[in-house]
Amino acid sequence: MRFVRFLGRLLVVLIGLAIVLALVSFFLPRDVTVTRSILIEAPPADVFPHIDSLQEFDRWSPWAGIDPAMQQSFSGPERGVGNRMDWTSDDPRVGSGSQEITVSIPNERVETALDFGEMGLGTAWLDLATVPEGTEVTWGLLVDMGLNPVGRYIGLMMDGWVGADYERGLGRLKEIVEAE
Repeated sequence: MRFVRFLGRLLVVLIGLAIVLALVSFFLPRDVTVTRSILIEAPPADVFPHIDSLQEFDRWSPWAGIDPAMQQSFSGPERGVGNRMDWTSDDPRVGSGSQEITVSIPNERVETALDFGEMGLGTAWLDLATVPEGTEVTWGLLVDMGLNPVGRYIGLMMDGWVGADYERGLGRLKEIVEAE
């Protein structure tokens, strides 16, 4: 009898906890933004060709090489608006999806629309700013986590997860541009 009463109380506590966590999630940010920057010792005109083409992006992408079996295809123009990359991978660190350049302002900015399938949509951008030492490159991501309570909690961890990848990718971009 005591055990049944204990289980009943435990169930009430767990249901109460689930309700509290769900309610708290609605106060968490719906939109998640991640940004990272790096200084590249080269003018924006030398950096821009590497960010205005998804074929070039593949050279410095932090996700390139994680899954050797990943399938990629490119469509549209070789650079600029409409340049598109689709990828498929069984590796959860890479996943499957598409990325298409939607905005291209020479030597200033490139924006892409991201589609991660069931994982959702996002917008990424790369901004170039002229500084005395060269070019400051800022890579950003904006994702709408929606109303899903679990998604909003995941949003709290996005900066750590994606930010580390962005830092690695920007480091590769810096190496490539400064070696030219």
